[in-house]
Amino acid sequence: MKNKITFSASNEVNKYISSWFDWLASIKGYSVHTCDAYIRDLSIFFNFYTDYLGTLPELSDLENIEVSAFRAFLSRRSANHITKSSTAREMSALRSFFHYLNRQKIITNTVLSIISSPRQEKIIPKALNDDDAQDVIQTAAENKVDWIGARDSAIITLLYGSGLRISEALSLNIGDISSNDFIVIKGKGNKERIVPLLPISRQKIEEYLLLCPYRQHNGDPIFVGARGERLLPRIVQRRLAQLREKLNLPDSLTPHALRHTFATQLLAEGVNLRAIQELLGHSSLSTTQRYTEVEIEHLKKEYAKANLLEQ
Repeated sequence: MKNKITFSASNEVNKYISSWFDWLASIKGYSVHTCDAYIRDLSIFFNFYTDYLGTLPELSDLENIEVSAFRAFLSRRSANHITKSSTAREMSALRSFFHYLNRQKIITNTVLSIISSPRQEKIIPKALNDDDAQDVIQTAAENKVDWIGARDSAIITLLYGSGLRISEALSLNIGDISSNDFIVIKGKGNKERIVPLLPISRQKIEEYLLLCPYRQHNGDPIFVGARGERLLPRIVQRRLAQLREKLNLPDSLTPHALRHTFATQLLAEGVNLRAIQELLGHSSLSTTQRYTEVEIEHLKKEYAKANLLEQ
């Protein structure tokens, strides 16, 4: 843990919390950041539970804890206006801790299995309209350093035209783009998928590579920074922030928004969800289905503009 957290619990319970932390890191393989987040979320519950009991929780208290205590915790979080996503994450930490205690036969308590986490509000992806997207691409090329402007324009065109994640675009190497205008992308979980490369994307990448001052060979990164090293996502994010301000576009303009725009436009053109799922590399169709909500929202706005009942 980056900062030692003192739990409102007995010494025995604290001992098992420490062993759970070690289990998360060594057996589950969670990152330090994830382990720290779980520990902090668990401490929030123990602070509540100490108040709820009126004393420091013992191991026997955890074994006999009832559904009402967890529901009281959820009610308290809601009353404190804690977001549903934060509370859902806290419940995930609790489930992990009690799963560990049950698995290690330290206690037996499975009441959490009947507690539902708060249903999180659906976040509808923010997509750009075509005019704004074209403005972003053209303005990105305006840079005192020609090759950097060409690079930024090429990256944005690629994100917009192929629906790549920013990490996927920046991990491309010389030689990864085939002669038949397709790219083999290695996405999340090292899953490979094939995505199309629009002629305009290929053209912009070629223009950038001709201007790039760094000699590049097969296996070298396509997109590089000012010193010739592989370009970092934060550089692209910072550039898009500058473009947002310059073009007076909403804060929702991010590298991921360009991916959303790609998917939304495909859906508007009648491409079926399964095909879009494959192109985006989504493991679950339910993730792709979010784009139907974007299209529905668009239709609602267009319908409202029409004012059909007033004609």
